[in-house]
Amino acid sequence: MTTPSDDIYLERRDPAKNMARFYMLSIEPTLFGDVRLRRHWGRIGTRGQVKLHDFAKREEAAALFASLLRAKRRRGYGEA
Repeated sequence: MTTPSDDIYLERRDPAKNMARFYMLSIEPTLFGDVRLRRHWGRIGTRGQVKLHDFAKREEAAALFASLLRAKRRRGYGEA
């Protein structure tokens, strides 16, 4: 499974709830030849949080990328 892009930036805004969030996903190589999925999220204007997932195969990272992307779009995130 492949993704349309190796990185994507999403936002979710709702002024009525004072909500302004971002979520970023990227697939990148590591120094040791593996593949890393980087998740970066938080309130817009802050440093946010980062979580890294290391995989031996790009297909595994792409599968998690696609799964997380679908979940975030269901929750109302869209491309900025």
